[in-house]
Amino acid sequence: IDADDKHLCGFTNNACGRLLCPAEFDWNDPVTRAGIRDCTEGYIVTDLSLPAFLYDKYSANSDDLEEGLFKGKILLQASIARAYKAVFTSPSSAKDVEGNGDGSDIIRNNRLTKKSAAGVKVKKHVAETIKMRKVSPRSIAYIACQVRFALSSVTSWWSVDGDFDYIQFWRTIVDFFE
Repeated sequence: IDADDKHLCGFTNNACGRLLCPAEFDWNDPVTRAGIRDCTEGYIVTDLSLPAFLYDKYSANSDDLEEGLFKGKILLQASIARAYKAVFTSPSSAKDVEGNGDGSDIIRNNRLTKKSAAGVKVKKHVAETIKMRKVSPRSIAYIACQVRFALSSVTSWWSVDGDFDYIQFWRTIVDFFE
């Protein structure tokens, strides 16, 4: 994946497409891939379609769509910890992520870094400004939106991207937890 060319991401890219594919579909099925890419009726991806990247092993149990939800590797491993640090503390703080990647240690660890190497107090980060002390349903939803956007082929942020409404997607995730 070329980080400088988002046109090669999204559903046209098999790796990104697999992660963005609604978990109730099988991305390995050529009919499914074609249907999603062509926006064929029955395969239109909307904000109500929970993408595979949210699930453990990137697939859902069709009998229980909550099983494995929010346990996807992208959400639990270092990449999401880095995403949290980059968004809620600072991009440079994301370079050295420690812990098991569950996100619970990110803000605590960052509180230890209040001064620059020269001993000068640094500017408050977003988490400190909004008094964020732990990972919350809203922050999970926000990062899920950011990950979805990063995987997509869309080059600039809009709250509605074709048939996909990021605001409704965010609300769906928050509602799941609350």
